[in-house]
Amino acid sequence: MFLYESIPWYSTLMWVAVVAGLMLANEIARASKWAALVLFIGLPVLLTIFVWPHTAGADSSTGTWFHWVKVYSALAGCLGFMAIRFIPKLQKNKYWLMFPAAILALNIFEAVIRDFQVYGMQGMVDGVFMVGGPWNIMNGIAGLLNLLTICGWAGIIISRGKKKDMIWPDMLWFWIIAYDLWNFAYVYNAVGDHSFYAGAALLISCTIPAFFIKKGAWLQHRAQTLAFWMMFTMAVPTFVTSSKFAVESSHNPTALFIVSAISLAANIAVVVYQVRVIVRTKRNPLKDELFVELPAYQKVLADNRPLDAAPGTSATPPLAASRV
Repeated sequence: MFLYESIPWYSTLMWVAVVAGLMLANEIARASKWAALVLFIGLPVLLTIFVWPHTAGADSSTGTWFHWVKVYSALAGCLGFMAIRFIPKLQKNKYWLMFPAAILALNIFEAVIRDFQVYGMQGMVDGVFMVGGPWNIMNGIAGLLNLLTICGWAGIIISRGKKKDMIWPDMLWFWIIAYDLWNFAYVYNAVGDHSFYAGAALLISCTIPAFFIKKGAWLQHRAQTLAFWMMFTMAVPTFVTSSKFAVESSHNPTALFIVSAISLAANIAVVVYQVRVIVRTKRNPLKDELFVELPAYQKVLADNRPLDAAPGTSATPPLAASRV
C-alpha cells in the first residue's frame, strides 16, 4: 500500500473502535464536570506515579521529551478550558480567553520543533523508525502557518445548557481541515508507525464531534481526545508498535513528500484567504473575529447564545455585530 505496509481487517476494526472509544470518553467528559475532574486530574496523577515511569521510560517509543510534554500540555489545556467553562469570572476575562489560543499554539509549536528535528534523523531513534527529509521542513513550515492563522479567541463564549461547552465561533471548518492535514503529516513524518491510530483515528475522533455533534467546540474536543490518547499510549506503548493491531508505515519517501505537500498547500490557502479577509475588512486578527459575515460563523453563534443573553435577544455580541 502507499501510506502503510498493510492494513488487516482486524486493524481496521480496531481503528473504528479507537475512534468510537475516544469519542465516547470525550462525551463523558463533556457531560459531567466531576467525571472530567476524575479523568483529567485523578487518573493522570495515578498514571504518573504508578504506570508511566515503567511504561514510558527511555527505552520506550513514548519515552521521549515530546510525549511527556504532550500529555501534560494536553491535560493543562483540558483543565484550563474547564476553568473557562465553569468559572463565570473567567468567561469575561480577556486574558483568560487568550489561554485557549496560547495552549493550542504551544502544542503546534512543539510538533513543529520535532518535525525540524526529525529532518536529520534516519533509522531507529527512540524506538521509532525515522526517515528524515525535506518533507519535515515543508510540514514544519505548514505548522507555523497554521499557528499564525489562529484568530478570533476574543469571541470565545460558553454554550447554553448543562454541558457548558467552550465555543470558538471564528474557528471554522477550513482552519480545522488545514490543521488536520498538517497534524496527520506531522505524525506520519515523526512517528510514522503510530500514525494509523495517533494520526488518522485521533484526528477523526475530534473532527466528527466538531462537524456533527457540537459545532464550534473543536478545540475542546481536540484537547480531550488528545489527552485520552496520550494517557493510553504512554501506558500501553506496544499497542501501536508491536501488538497484533499495529500498522506499520510504508516509510515511502514519495508518500512522505505528498502528505507534507498537501499539508503545506492547504495551510498556504488558509493564509491567503485570511489575509484577503483582513485587507478587505481591516480587522485585527489579534483582537477581532475575522469571519463574522460567514453563515457558518453565524450559525455557531446563534446555536450557542451566551448564558447571560435573554431569550429572544440577538445572539451576536455587540463587538461582533459592530463589525458585520
